[in-house]
Amino acid sequence: MIQIALADDHAILRRGVAELISKFEDMTVLIEAGNGKELIDKMDASAIKKLPHICILDINMPEMNGYETASIIHKRWPKIKILALSMYDTEINIIKMLRNGANGYVLKDAEPEELKKAITEIYNNGFYHSELVTERVLHMLQNPKDRPGEMLSDNETTFLKLCCSEKTYKEIAEIMSLSPRTIDGYRENLFLKLDITTRTGLVMYAIRAGLVIPN
Repeated sequence: MIQIALADDHAILRRGVAELISKFEDMTVLIEAGNGKELIDKMDASAIKKLPHICILDINMPEMNGYETASIIHKRWPKIKILALSMYDTEINIIKMLRNGANGYVLKDAEPEELKKAITEIYNNGFYHSELVTERVLHMLQNPKDRPGEMLSDNETTFLKLCCSEKTYKEIAEIMSLSPRTIDGYRENLFLKLDITTRTGLVMYAIRAGLVIPN
């Protein structure tokens, strides 16, 4: 049975997600909370008994948001996996959650089957890639010997690490003292080498490949 903790400040939505998960085979919601602080407090109180396998976190919550909550969970309970469930679909939100320890990201308007798939894949594989990362990248991340690290130049590696920050491509060019056109070239080369089509995919690769350590 996959034990799940759920944190979302919208009570009706939280209850709806909890009821939905309870209908999935071999899944149950162990803890519900209205914000990150409440979730952490409840997990601290249950440490001697049961802890969840996966925490599903909203991003925009009072007292403690999803970024802070994910970071604390990742540091305090590294074996617990984290799935972001949010209405925000911008790269910067996804990147920040991944940098803070999230193992996957699902939008709130996703179909129930996608949520079920995300939970199952994170539980079984430790990672949910959805459309953000291709099967080829997932394979490379799960098989260290197949990682194309030797294919990357020093500048490409530096660029890849900077992609995991909140800097724009223009700001990255300034930091690296390169032209925006050169930075665009690094991005396109990495897209080809890693079979990735988005910046979010680059970030997920960098984190899973150990080039960047989650906060």
